[in-house]
Amino acid sequence: MTNSDNTFGTFNKRTQILSQVNDGSTVATAYDDADTAKAAFYTANALTVFDECCTEIQWALVNDSLNRATRLKYTMTFGTKGTADISEADDWAGQFNSRKTTLIDAGDWAKLPYTTAESSDHIF
Repeated sequence: MTNSDNTFGTFNKRTQILSQVNDGSTVATAYDDADTAKAAFYTANALTVFDECCTEIQWALVNDSLNRATRLKYTMTFGTKGTADISEADDWAGQFNSRKTTLIDAGDWAKLPYTTAESSDHIF
């Protein structure tokens, strides 16, 4: 469940599209729904970071050039904890970045290799 810190609005809206790495030896997996794709791309700990740090997040499947749902797209925003003494690193976007880095360093972020592309076509 995402946090509800939207009293002061949301910030840092970002949309990413994840694509499976094509090594030429395997066919990309097509997914039936976004939840299945999320579980294929990310570890449970990574998904917890999204759920706890994002104030808004939506996920969607994106078709590849063969019209198969092989890519995963998400749009996220972050609210603020809203206290004057909170540091940028301790606010939600900072928490997301530091927790993501910790999991990446521990090999506990992604389940499969992927590439990302920034998108201006936000889900919300």
